[in-house]
Amino acid sequence: MKMKLNIILICTFIIMISCKHKEEEYHNINDKIEALSKDFKGIPISSDRYTETLKKVEVIENWQRFYIPERKSQIKSFECIECHSKPLDELQGEEKIKKSHWDISLKHANLETMNCVTCHSENNMDELHSITNKPIDFNLSHKVCAQCHQNQFKDWSGGAHGKQIGGWAQPRVSQTCVGCHDPHKPAFEKRWPARYNSHMVDERK
Repeated sequence: MKMKLNIILICTFIIMISCKHKEEEYHNINDKIEALSKDFKGIPISSDRYTETLKKVEVIENWQRFYIPERKSQIKSFECIECHSKPLDELQGEEKIKKSHWDISLKHANLETMNCVTCHSENNMDELHSITNKPIDFNLSHKVCAQCHQNQFKDWSGGAHGKQIGGWAQPRVSQTCVGCHDPHKPAFEKRWPARYNSHMVDERK
Protein backbone atom coordinates (compact mmCIF):
# COMPACT_ATOMS: atom_id res chain seq x y z
CA MET A 1 0.00 0.00 0.00
CA LYS A 2 2.83 2.35 0.96
CA MET A 3 4.62 1.48 -2.29
CA LYS A 4 1.52 2.40 -4.38
CA LEU A 5 1.19 5.69 -2.52
CA ASN A 6 4.83 6.53 -3.23
CA ILE A 7 4.38 5.74 -6.94
CA ILE A 8 1.30 7.99 -7.11
CA LEU A 9 3.19 10.83 -5.38
CA ILE A 10 6.17 10.48 -7.73
CA CYS A 11 3.91 10.45 -10.83
CA THR A 12 2.05 13.52 -9.56
CA PHE A 13 5.33 15.34 -8.97
CA ILE A 14 6.60 14.48 -12.47
CA ILE A 15 3.35 15.70 -14.05
CA MET A 16 3.51 18.96 -12.11
CA ILE A 17 7.14 19.53 -13.12
CA SER A 18 6.43 18.73 -16.78
CA CYS A 19 3.48 21.15 -16.87
CA LYS A 20 5.51 24.06 -15.57
CA HIS A 21 6.62 26.36 -18.33
CA LYS A 22 8.06 29.81 -18.56
CA GLU A 23 6.09 32.81 -19.73
CA GLU A 24 5.45 32.70 -23.50
CA GLU A 25 5.99 28.92 -23.59
CA TYR A 26 2.99 26.80 -24.58
CA HIS A 27 2.08 23.11 -24.79
CA ASN A 28 0.71 23.40 -28.33
CA ILE A 29 -0.35 25.90 -30.97
CA ASN A 30 -3.96 26.01 -29.71
CA ASP A 31 -2.77 27.07 -26.23
CA LYS A 32 -0.61 29.76 -27.80
CA ILE A 33 -3.46 31.12 -29.97
CA GLU A 34 -5.83 31.15 -27.00
CA ALA A 35 -3.31 32.91 -24.74
CA LEU A 36 -2.34 35.53 -27.30
CA SER A 37 -5.97 36.13 -28.28
CA LYS A 38 -6.98 37.30 -24.81
CA ASP A 39 -5.37 40.69 -25.18
CA PHE A 40 -2.85 42.64 -27.20
CA LYS A 41 -0.56 45.01 -25.32
CA GLY A 42 -3.04 45.04 -22.45
CA ILE A 43 -6.05 45.70 -24.71
CA PRO A 44 -8.71 42.94 -24.67
CA ILE A 45 -9.36 41.55 -28.16
CA SER A 46 -13.10 41.31 -28.80
CA SER A 47 -15.69 42.06 -31.49
CA ASP A 48 -18.28 43.01 -28.86
CA ARG A 49 -17.99 46.75 -29.43
CA TYR A 50 -18.84 46.33 -33.13
CA THR A 51 -21.98 44.28 -32.52
CA GLU A 52 -23.24 45.54 -29.15
CA THR A 53 -26.20 47.37 -30.73
CA LEU A 54 -27.11 44.41 -32.95
CA LYS A 55 -29.93 42.11 -31.81
CA LYS A 56 -28.42 38.61 -31.78
CA VAL A 57 -29.51 35.01 -31.37
CA GLU A 58 -27.10 32.41 -30.00
CA VAL A 59 -26.93 29.16 -31.99
CA ILE A 60 -25.00 25.91 -31.79
CA GLU A 61 -24.46 24.20 -35.16
CA ASN A 62 -22.06 21.31 -35.81
CA TRP A 63 -20.65 21.76 -32.28
CA GLN A 64 -19.85 25.42 -33.03
CA ARG A 65 -21.31 28.10 -30.74
CA PHE A 66 -21.79 31.56 -32.30
CA TYR A 67 -24.35 34.31 -32.87
CA ILE A 68 -26.53 35.30 -35.80
CA PRO A 69 -28.58 38.50 -36.31
CA GLU A 70 -32.11 38.36 -34.95
CA ARG A 71 -34.44 38.50 -37.98
CA LYS A 72 -38.11 38.55 -36.98
CA SER A 73 -38.13 42.12 -35.66
CA GLN A 74 -36.44 43.28 -38.91
CA ILE A 75 -39.18 41.98 -41.22
CA LYS A 76 -41.04 45.07 -42.39
CA SER A 77 -44.00 43.44 -44.12
CA PHE A 78 -47.27 42.56 -42.41
CA GLU A 79 -47.50 39.40 -40.36
CA CYS A 80 -48.46 36.60 -42.73
CA ILE A 81 -51.36 35.51 -40.51
CA GLU A 82 -53.12 38.84 -41.14
CA CYS A 83 -54.02 37.59 -44.63
CA HIS A 84 -53.34 33.85 -44.35
CA SER A 85 -56.23 33.18 -41.99
CA LYS A 86 -57.24 30.03 -43.91
CA PRO A 87 -55.34 27.20 -45.62
CA LEU A 88 -53.96 28.11 -49.07
CA ASP A 89 -56.37 25.94 -51.05
CA GLU A 90 -59.32 27.75 -49.43
CA LEU A 91 -57.86 31.20 -50.07
CA GLN A 92 -57.07 30.36 -53.69
CA GLY A 93 -60.57 28.99 -54.19
CA GLU A 94 -62.34 32.20 -53.18
CA GLU A 95 -64.04 34.20 -55.95
CA LYS A 96 -62.31 37.51 -55.18
CA ILE A 97 -58.63 36.76 -55.01
CA LYS A 98 -56.42 39.69 -54.15
CA LYS A 99 -53.12 39.71 -55.95
CA SER A 100 -50.42 39.11 -53.36
CA HIS A 101 -46.67 38.70 -53.30
CA TRP A 102 -46.46 40.44 -56.67
CA ASP A 103 -42.84 41.32 -55.98
CA ILE A 104 -41.72 37.73 -55.30
CA SER A 105 -40.55 35.58 -58.18
CA LEU A 106 -39.53 32.07 -57.09
CA LYS A 107 -36.33 31.15 -58.94
CA HIS A 108 -34.85 28.64 -56.54
CA ALA A 109 -35.79 25.32 -58.11
CA ASN A 110 -38.34 24.23 -60.69
CA LEU A 111 -42.01 24.19 -59.63
CA GLU A 112 -42.07 20.39 -59.58
CA THR A 113 -39.47 20.49 -56.80
CA MET A 114 -40.35 23.63 -54.89
CA ASN A 115 -43.18 26.07 -54.25
CA CYS A 116 -44.18 28.38 -51.38
CA VAL A 117 -45.22 25.62 -48.97
CA THR A 118 -41.91 23.79 -49.43
CA CYS A 119 -40.52 26.19 -46.81
CA HIS A 120 -43.54 28.09 -45.44
CA SER A 121 -46.03 26.27 -43.23
CA GLU A 122 -49.39 26.23 -44.99
CA ASN A 123 -51.43 26.50 -41.79
CA ASN A 124 -49.17 29.10 -40.17
CA MET A 125 -47.32 31.31 -42.64
CA ASP A 126 -45.50 33.03 -39.78
CA GLU A 127 -43.49 29.83 -39.41
CA LEU A 128 -41.15 27.87 -41.64
CA HIS A 129 -40.95 24.08 -41.58
CA SER A 130 -38.57 21.26 -42.36
CA ILE A 131 -39.14 18.53 -44.97
CA THR A 132 -40.43 16.37 -42.10
CA ASN A 133 -42.92 19.15 -41.24
CA LYS A 134 -41.13 20.18 -38.05
CA PRO A 135 -41.72 23.91 -37.26
CA ILE A 136 -38.70 26.20 -37.76
CA ASP A 137 -38.60 29.70 -36.32
CA PHE A 138 -37.93 32.56 -38.76
CA ASN A 139 -34.85 33.50 -36.73
CA LEU A 140 -33.41 30.04 -37.51
CA SER A 141 -34.15 30.04 -41.24
CA HIS A 142 -30.67 28.61 -41.93
CA LYS A 143 -32.05 25.24 -40.77
CA VAL A 144 -34.35 25.24 -43.82
CA CYS A 145 -31.45 25.96 -46.19
CA ALA A 146 -29.25 23.31 -44.53
CA GLN A 147 -31.60 20.51 -45.59
CA CYS A 148 -30.54 20.81 -49.25
CA HIS A 149 -27.33 22.84 -49.10
CA GLN A 150 -25.43 20.62 -46.67
CA ASN A 151 -21.88 21.37 -47.89
CA GLN A 152 -22.44 25.12 -47.73
CA PHE A 153 -24.06 24.77 -44.30
CA LYS A 154 -21.09 22.81 -42.95
CA ASP A 155 -18.71 25.51 -44.24
CA TRP A 156 -20.93 28.27 -42.86
CA SER A 157 -21.22 26.76 -39.38
CA GLY A 158 -17.43 26.40 -39.29
CA GLY A 159 -16.93 30.01 -40.38
CA ALA A 160 -15.57 29.33 -43.89
CA HIS A 161 -18.68 30.39 -45.85
CA GLY A 162 -20.56 33.63 -45.52
CA LYS A 163 -19.82 36.96 -43.92
CA GLN A 164 -18.76 37.55 -40.35
CA ILE A 165 -20.13 40.74 -38.77
CA GLY A 166 -17.98 43.06 -36.68
CA GLY A 167 -14.60 41.38 -36.86
CA TRP A 168 -12.75 38.08 -36.65
CA ALA A 169 -12.24 38.12 -32.88
CA GLN A 170 -14.68 36.39 -30.57
CA PRO A 171 -17.60 36.51 -30.04
CA ARG A 172 -18.32 35.42 -33.58
CA VAL A 173 -21.42 36.90 -35.23
CA SER A 174 -22.14 35.42 -38.66
CA GLN A 175 -24.56 36.63 -41.30
CA THR A 176 -27.19 34.00 -42.10
CA CYS A 177 -28.05 32.59 -45.54
CA VAL A 178 -30.89 35.07 -46.08
CA GLY A 179 -28.65 37.94 -44.99
CA CYS A 180 -26.74 37.57 -48.28
CA HIS A 181 -29.04 35.49 -50.51
CA ASP A 182 -32.64 36.23 -51.45
CA PRO A 183 -34.31 32.94 -50.40
CA HIS A 184 -36.69 33.15 -53.37
CA LYS A 185 -33.90 33.87 -55.85
CA PRO A 186 -30.59 32.89 -54.19
CA ALA A 187 -28.23 33.08 -57.18
CA PHE A 188 -26.24 36.32 -57.36
CA GLU A 189 -26.76 38.30 -60.54
CA LYS A 190 -23.76 39.17 -62.70
CA ARG A 191 -22.49 42.69 -62.14
CA TRP A 192 -19.61 44.94 -63.04
CA PRO A 193 -16.78 45.39 -60.52
CA ALA A 194 -17.20 48.31 -58.13
CA ARG A 195 -14.09 50.00 -59.55
CA TYR A 196 -11.63 49.64 -62.42
CA ASN A 197 -8.52 47.64 -61.51
CA SER A 198 -5.69 50.00 -62.42
CA HIS A 199 -3.08 47.67 -60.86
CA MET A 200 -3.54 45.16 -63.67
CA VAL A 201 -2.81 47.86 -66.24
CA ASP A 202 0.41 48.85 -64.45
CA GLU A 203 1.53 45.20 -64.27
CA ARG A 204 1.11 44.78 -68.05
CA LYS A 205 3.37 47.74 -68.89
